[in-house]
Amino acid sequence: MRRVAIVAVEQTPYTETHADESLYEMYFRVTKALLDKAGISRDEVDTVIEASCDYWRGIACSNVHTVEASGGYLKEVSKVEQDGAFGFMYAYMRILSGHFDTALVVSDTKCSENMMPYSNLPNASADPFHLRWIGVDEISSAAMQATLYMSKYGVSMEQISEVSVKNLGNALRNPFAHRRMRVSVEDVMKSPVISYPLRQLHCCPYSDGICTILLASEEKAREITDTPVWVAGVGWCTDTYFLGDRDLLDTWVLKEAASRAYKMAGIENPTRDLDVIELSEPFAHQELLWYEGLGLCGKGEGVKLLEEGVTSFDGQLPVNPSGGVLASNPYIARGLVRIAEAALQIMGKAGEHQVPGAEKALAHGVGGFAGQAHAVICLSE
Repeated sequence: MRRVAIVAVEQTPYTETHADESLYEMYFRVTKALLDKAGISRDEVDTVIEASCDYWRGIACSNVHTVEASGGYLKEVSKVEQDGAFGFMYAYMRILSGHFDTALVVSDTKCSENMMPYSNLPNASADPFHLRWIGVDEISSAAMQATLYMSKYGVSMEQISEVSVKNLGNALRNPFAHRRMRVSVEDVMKSPVISYPLRQLHCCPYSDGICTILLASEEKAREITDTPVWVAGVGWCTDTYFLGDRDLLDTWVLKEAASRAYKMAGIENPTRDLDVIELSEPFAHQELLWYEGLGLCGKGEGVKLLEEGVTSFDGQLPVNPSGGVLASNPYIARGLVRIAEAALQIMGKAGEHQVPGAEKALAHGVGGFAGQAHAVICLSE
């Protein structure tokens, strides 16, 4: 099987609004910057994959409005109506097919053009007969999940708040992060209730921003850069659609995705074999739950990793040194951002939030209510 590498990464700052630019202008600027960084022309890009969402843009067939700005004119282009991590998978497989040597994957969301600060737009993803009409959405389903988690494992909201303290503190080192703040557990617990028991600082913000990544086959990658980041292993899995048919604390979907990625990458013990993790945690308690799914701890033991400092910036296995989704949430692009940040760590180009000596990293994307679908990508130098 061909080897595939990430050869360049570009992203905008993630902010409350990019009102001064249209999406078309943002796409052009970021794509041009990516190609300039890689030192190649648009003609050398074989295929373009866009991860975007008609609902978030408010336009049907939304990618047709940005295909030219992303360098896709008269090229093989396709769209993934899902988290950017799944768009990355599609681009990766296109190169594996042997039909393409380079693939540009780009993902965006301008959340400011919808309802702010907490949108109920994801309610449109709910089952239309039983759930949509009662208002179930990403936030309310996560609140139910948090309640179950606390009840089953005896975890308090104060303990869960430590995730927000860690990640928002990490974001202070990341100039691209939307929400950058030094907070205490008390600050988190005093923030407004969004959907009980989740408070504002337990929940991700809604951000504007674009992320793009250039992938290349081994031969092409070595022509473009001296520091390729190799895609060592991938895996993805999806749970059943109807929320009532799922155990919201059962992380079998993530376990399956991680198992496939680990097997492909030759990872036997993730805590020992990985140097850094970029995790999609739209809600603070989900970081603790995803620890279980990634095999970092047993059921209900995520708090131990947090309290022992294992996942802190200077811990044994830093998780979300960039600040994660709690700090920046361009809704559809957030999984691709995790991959970009993980790649920057291995390139040694993560700036102030660089983890020293990072050689192997894991990036994670999630979609659907309460973690319905997961994607895991293992990267190595």
